[in-house]
Amino acid sequence: MLRTADWGEGAESSFSGVAPGPWEAGTSGTDVLEPDAATALQVLRRLDSGPRGLTEDEATLRLARFGANTLPARKNASWPRLVVASLREPFTVVLLCLGLVSAAMFAWSTASVILALVAASSVLRASGEHRADRSMAQLRELVATTSTVLRRTHDHAAPVAHEIPVEDLVPGDIIRLGAGDLVPADVRLLRARGLTVHQAVLTGESAPVTKYAADLSRPAGTAVFEQPQMCFQGSSVASGSGTAVVVETGGRTRFAAAHGRRVGQREASAFDRSVRSISWILIRFMLLTPPLVLMANAALRDRGLETLPFAVAVAVGLTPEMLPVVVTTCLARGAALLARAHGVIVKRLPALHDLGAVDVLCLDKTGTLTQDRPVVEQGLDAAGGTDPDVVRWAAVNAWWTLQLAELPEPDALDEAVLDAVDEDDLMAYDGVAALPFDPVRRLSTAVVRIPGRLGTHTLVVKGAVEAVLERCALEPDEHERLTTLAARAARAGLRVLAVATVERPVRLRDYSPADERVLEFRGFVTLRDALAPTAPPALTALAERGVTIKILTGDHPGTAARACHDLGIPLAPDQVLTTDRIDGLTNAELAELAARTTVFARCTPEHKARITAALRTGGHTVGFLGDGVNDLSALRAADVGIAPRDAADVAREGADVVLAEKDLTAIDHAITAGRRSAGNIATYLRITLSSNLGNVIAMLAAGLLLPFLPMLPAQVLVQNLCFDTVQLAFAYDHPHPSMLRRPTMLDPRSILRFIMGFGVLNATADLATFAILTLALHRPGTSDDGAVFHSGWFTENLITQGLAMVLLRVGHRLFQDRAPGPVGWTAAALAVIGIVLPPSPLGPLLGLTALPLEYYLLLAAVLALYTAALLPTRARYERRLGSQG
Repeated sequence: MLRTADWGEGAESSFSGVAPGPWEAGTSGTDVLEPDAATALQVLRRLDSGPRGLTEDEATLRLARFGANTLPARKNASWPRLVVASLREPFTVVLLCLGLVSAAMFAWSTASVILALVAASSVLRASGEHRADRSMAQLRELVATTSTVLRRTHDHAAPVAHEIPVEDLVPGDIIRLGAGDLVPADVRLLRARGLTVHQAVLTGESAPVTKYAADLSRPAGTAVFEQPQMCFQGSSVASGSGTAVVVETGGRTRFAAAHGRRVGQREASAFDRSVRSISWILIRFMLLTPPLVLMANAALRDRGLETLPFAVAVAVGLTPEMLPVVVTTCLARGAALLARAHGVIVKRLPALHDLGAVDVLCLDKTGTLTQDRPVVEQGLDAAGGTDPDVVRWAAVNAWWTLQLAELPEPDALDEAVLDAVDEDDLMAYDGVAALPFDPVRRLSTAVVRIPGRLGTHTLVVKGAVEAVLERCALEPDEHERLTTLAARAARAGLRVLAVATVERPVRLRDYSPADERVLEFRGFVTLRDALAPTAPPALTALAERGVTIKILTGDHPGTAARACHDLGIPLAPDQVLTTDRIDGLTNAELAELAARTTVFARCTPEHKARITAALRTGGHTVGFLGDGVNDLSALRAADVGIAPRDAADVAREGADVVLAEKDLTAIDHAITAGRRSAGNIATYLRITLSSNLGNVIAMLAAGLLLPFLPMLPAQVLVQNLCFDTVQLAFAYDHPHPSMLRRPTMLDPRSILRFIMGFGVLNATADLATFAILTLALHRPGTSDDGAVFHSGWFTENLITQGLAMVLLRVGHRLFQDRAPGPVGWTAAALAVIGIVLPPSPLGPLLGLTALPLEYYLLLAAVLALYTAALLPTRARYERRLGSQG
């Protein structure tokens, strides 16, 4: 029977041999997996072992030298240390500063809320780290506890098979594997019979992989886990049996290498970097503002420490106190909606923002762009023309090999061939005998009886191109022409099977491989990967959202290019690379190359992680979709690690986002949800900081020009409280659809430019209000000058902040939305508070008083001018934003 791993595009089954063992000087511990030796005998010689196993004394010496066959231990950080570490984050520093400022102002309730936020943030971060520590223990559950090993009491004694704890295994031990066994170490097969192994925990492959011990040549670029003669710790035997020599144990196994990579400190994500930048900007402003206020008032107004409460209030007014609440609410609400509607679980809330910022998505093609199965493309005759009979002959071979060899189920290629024909066509033949697939012959043969041809048996042979052609009666030129025809199909990304037949007289003795000769060539069957049905529309949607796809696959470049062609992904010749071309590049060179390359073929886990990190170095926000232990390093190297629900446990635990299924459509939904949340956070920051900056500029100017404080500290704090409360509406806003068409992230430079520009506009409106209050309403010699000024500015400030909430939402148009929405209603409430509070009974308690009617008329004129200046300025900003997107 044919095996998926042995035919088609990767029809070259092979052995990647060994280099000096890990105990020899200068070796890496994984060199035995590298392709410079091609026989099991060479492996045994390098390990100083043999098929009879080690002696007990030699095993004891090696155990002392190499250590126990266990995963590397790590000391987990204590809870107090994790909490203290979280307090060093700039975002947390901002909250602490706010809490201290509030306490200094004797605003105990505000200080208590802020400090509670700090505590909650620290506990959540510490619990996440603690959960990651606990997930390490799951790795040990995937490793066998005992193993059957051949050992001898002395050199001349016969080997005895007995069970030993896996931690006692050493390089050079000979072990036996059977169905249901967990592979206890990295081993090289010496003998195997019908052996298939589940490697999902390592590679994410859902189907068992065929393993065999033949010493066959295999291309140097073959991925480690594709080596058919190697089995790896963490995998499990699905069927069959085998004998193998242990080549790596303990921390030198591939499984342990993935474990070790996961222990490393994860780089800051896009959200972390953005929040840190914005936080440090706020800290600088907070630290700079009070000294400036004190010095200016002391120099120009001869005021001393009595202005300290006002200076502290100005610093508080500059800072968005609701930042942690709005950010958490936006992300939590988006994550909850995403889980409820699409079954996508966001394990780390900041990852939702990073999803919205993703502009490059790295993934493998299998299971995402293509299904985990091939389908028949067509049958080709010897001239290269379409011939359905070739597919029929291939199906006859697959059907009767499956039936007569009593195989449990067809492999993926046989199943694809059987799906391509009508079962009734196969029943027209009578099966006689079968020679199942052999990895040495690389073909299988079914012997059938064709109705109407008495005294004749027909041998139907199907297998690797070269294996079949060398058994056909062909002239050299014809052999070369057919080989070229098959190679052309393989370069086009198709898997190719050759089919031949021969008739033999009926006989009673058994058929053997010797009968597979002087065959009549029938043609080729070409197969391609079946496309995932949701992939084409999802790729179109992602492209419309500005997300670039990068395919990181262990497959042949032609296979990956073919999948891209079938999916409509445009590819230039220089956009497909094999990873051997990047090994000698520096990180900067790789970042430049990765930006213009679409397909990276023959990727190892190390290549995937390095390419992902290079894309981040190039300024991209990168998502990576993976499902095996071999993807752990790349999952951690990305801004957002994504895994399907059926991924390996440790891969799913190490991911930031878990999908219900390995489906690009779910990723599109997740990216859209991330952009909604990130867009609302960015809108909140832009509007809040620009309003606050305008207020601070106006306060500083008024404080220097007026004989009294422009606003009392209590009035500043009440104003901030009102504005902070309504700002929670941003978490429930619906961004304009235009904002979902490009990656959204918290860009500190863009936000700084926005708040500087619109902050000046807000300050201008405030200063115009000052002019009205001073020239039109200020009455010298009266006792309520300060109260009138405070009340007028208090009212104007809340109204302009409400206007800013409505007018500065990018993409939205005034009076064009069907309903005001949460932001519109809360902005209106803010304006009502500004008008109603001063003349209310609470006004005198805050030092406010009723205002004359003419003030409101003049204020309306100022607000009209403010709106007239704000709208065209925002339009220019949106045009510039659109051109950048």
